[in-house]
Amino acid sequence: MPGTNNVREHRKQARITQAELGTICGVSRQSIVSVEGGDYAPSVYLALRLARALNTTVETLFGDEGESTS
Repeated sequence: MPGTNNVREHRKQARITQAELGTICGVSRQSIVSVEGGDYAPSVYLALRLARALNTTVETLFGDEGESTS
């Protein structure tokens, strides 16, 4: 189920546009818009590409801060 994430914040910190991030990750700008808005949960492959492009981890972008890791 789609939900909140930190993609927009990390993209803005990296100073790249949605279109640029889409090009780096091999998807459309509209896909990035949908992911950032929480309307679309990316595949594992896309989540990994986003994390790599934004120099962070998948957990940082999509992790549940309240989720227990034990």
